[in-house]
Amino acid sequence: MNAIIFSALSGVAMMFTGIFTTNKSAIRNVAVIALLGLIIVNLLHSYGIFVVRVNTHSMLQFETFGLFFNTLVFAATLLFVLLSGKDVTNAGTYGAEYFALIFFVLCGVSILTCYNSLLMLFIGIEILSIPLYILTGADKRNLKSNEASLKYFLMGSFSTGILLMGITLVYGITGTFSIEAMRPAVSVGAPNYGILEPVGLLFIFIALLFKVSAAPFHFWTPDVYDGAPTVFTSFMATIVKAAGFVSFIRLFDARAIEMGISWKIILPVIIIATLLIGNITAVFQQSVKRMMAYSSIAQAGFMLFAVYVNNDMSKEGILLYTAAYSIATIGIFAILTRMKDITFDGFNGLAKKHPVLAATNAVFLLSLAGIPLTAGFFAKYYMLAAVVKENGAGALWLVIVAVLFAAVSVYYYFRVIQAMYFKEGEPEITEVSGGFKTALVMLAVLIVLIGTFPSALLNWFYF
Repeated sequence: MNAIIFSALSGVAMMFTGIFTTNKSAIRNVAVIALLGLIIVNLLHSYGIFVVRVNTHSMLQFETFGLFFNTLVFAATLLFVLLSGKDVTNAGTYGAEYFALIFFVLCGVSILTCYNSLLMLFIGIEILSIPLYILTGADKRNLKSNEASLKYFLMGSFSTGILLMGITLVYGITGTFSIEAMRPAVSVGAPNYGILEPVGLLFIFIALLFKVSAAPFHFWTPDVYDGAPTVFTSFMATIVKAAGFVSFIRLFDARAIEMGISWKIILPVIIIATLLIGNITAVFQQSVKRMMAYSSIAQAGFMLFAVYVNNDMSKEGILLYTAAYSIATIGIFAILTRMKDITFDGFNGLAKKHPVLAATNAVFLLSLAGIPLTAGFFAKYYMLAAVVKENGAGALWLVIVAVLFAAVSVYYYFRVIQAMYFKEGEPEITEVSGGFKTALVMLAVLIVLIGTFPSALLNWFYF
């Protein structure tokens, strides 16, 4: 409850900050302080030192997994603001309001990590989604930004309708919104409407697939990510996507059994389709930003393994994946924001002109590709190992397919590295400060440290 209340209050505080000052540096500093406070109050809750007590009538249930995930997400947002806070305030004329919307998104994330009621699932998704529609269209002078915002809003509205239909069907047969207390509410002698519950869960499943941009409900992702201001694309592709998977896990860990055998058939198909569409389409992109959009779809395919199986290793995997994917993607998009040409040719010769940017970008790309000694390697390993642990040799074919698609991803990530180091060119890039380079180096070092000692992060989860 600490994180929900403090993130909402921080959003309100940022709005008032915009009234009292227009100094962009001051606005960023207030946002950084608020994020540090948010991390602290969430840690206090995690260790039971200070907890705001509110009677939620069991609609919220705070567990170690959700609280630890909150800490990771808030820390990733802090890194995002430290690295790209200047770009947030420069994205439009309402810098403080943009930070306020980011805090409201974090409030929605905090609800999605602890909901115990389908009503709270709906509220959390809406609190998370509505600010994103606004952030996507922040660049009012850019037609692509306006188009992306409208497309995201319309598609999000349709998915919300599907979500509400699913919740209605589940409530109609179970008589409760609680994800733990769902029991058929059919009286003796009444018709058996039990099939409505799996159908309702299927509708909710479809709506959540849209939120995490998994196939075949991924079609909005490339246009929205490409049209939105790059700095907000970075936030959407990391923190928001990871929160969607945690909401997935909370619901279907408890209710997947109602889906029956179809769950073990439908989800592998979704995983393979997501990996196929994301990786194969990314190969043919000419824009690095659009390639990263399809890459995020492919990464969603790996993250779906945490939904497919339910064991300790899968939960460790999604936490590790959240950290690895968020850090690497935030770093890549921060560099993209400084590039005037975001095609592959725009990176030609970057290593000669800006060796620090090229080296750190290479580390981030290697992590996304899952190369050993980077955080991305163990993130993918934990996901695949969780499947083998749960299903044994019966799911080995699915692991092999995932590894093959991971090999495909190496191709388009290495295209950027090839352009930076092995092609001649004069990349056009805006002025880069020493502080920005230092922050990039710190992120790259963090990627390597997590890739070398993943237990340091995971041990914190248990202690």
